[in-house]
Amino acid sequence: MFMHFKQTVALLALSLLSFACKTSSPSEAAPLAHSFKPGAVWLDNRGVAINAHGGGILEFGGTYYWFGEHKIEGKEGNFAHVGVHVYSSKDLYNWKDEGIALAVSKDPQSEITAGCILERPKVIYNARTKKFVMWFHLEFKGNGYKTARSGVAVADQPTGPYQFVHSLRPNAGHLPAGLQEDEDPKTQIYRRDLAVGQMARDMTLFVDDDGIAYHIYASEENKTLQIARLTDDYQRHSGQYVRTFINRSMEAPAICKREGKYYLIASGCTGWKPNAARSAVADNILGPWKELGNPTVGINPQTGLGPEKTFGGQSTYILPVAGRPDAFIAMFDIWRPENAIDGRYVWLPVSFANGEFKVEWQDEWDLTRFSK
Repeated sequence: MFMHFKQTVALLALSLLSFACKTSSPSEAAPLAHSFKPGAVWLDNRGVAINAHGGGILEFGGTYYWFGEHKIEGKEGNFAHVGVHVYSSKDLYNWKDEGIALAVSKDPQSEITAGCILERPKVIYNARTKKFVMWFHLEFKGNGYKTARSGVAVADQPTGPYQFVHSLRPNAGHLPAGLQEDEDPKTQIYRRDLAVGQMARDMTLFVDDDGIAYHIYASEENKTLQIARLTDDYQRHSGQYVRTFINRSMEAPAICKREGKYYLIASGCTGWKPNAARSAVADNILGPWKELGNPTVGINPQTGLGPEKTFGGQSTYILPVAGRPDAFIAMFDIWRPENAIDGRYVWLPVSFANGEFKVEWQDEWDLTRFSK
């Protein structure tokens, strides 16, 4: 009975927190921003710290929409107690709180019940179905990181509300392309998971110029990245996929396309602790991929960390700036698992030269950098 009382109080506190994030007085509104300040507290239109961790950006109809994990205070914030938060912006500096795009469920039998792990939400628009489709990494409540599934939700408007459709393991029953005859089936995790589907943890989405969408995710106990083509409605896998960076233990993938080439940023696998970023390039999204090394340059004075620890952050998304064909922003999260809500965002410009790209630390910068 005592535990029931504690749980009731906890749920009430979470509800109040969510309500407060939506209803902060407009009189507390933050002054308009005209630049990015990586690693600093970033306030929304109501003067509240933006709560969209592990996020991604959708540009639609001249507006940017930022989706991310809504965190609460303390270690409990590493679990999903509210859902996916969404913000909108016209200029990328100033963000309006649009509320919770996808709420976790109060039903303990739901796959996305409160207390599950819901990470790295990304949203893409399907021009054929006129639906906004969200994918995210999902771990069932109380199961640690053993579930390794992908969740899918859809909406009619970019800000939602999104309705949970299903969760799944990618490409059950399908073998990857490019198999080698000398592979030993007993040592291949993807063969172990053939019937139930491939493991899928850290992830991103990418829609190519032809409208075909791809799901890029850490798989095979995080040892290998897989890149999978989605079905035409963007809600399932097509059965076509490849294994890339085999046994390289890469996660946190982020991808963009420039002048016909595909560029990737990812990280090693060290849990919440930062490590050196990695990069790669390919002429085809399905590979082969060529590794380019660590793309980061400079030191984050707030943490004292440089390329060896990716400024203290981890990649989450590469944002192409609308209307600027050679402008890309690399997005990173500085995780703070002891107090999850205090995680910080690092957005930095990407520069390209000689078939490679760099992400250089800036204490403060703005979009005029891409005009130089």
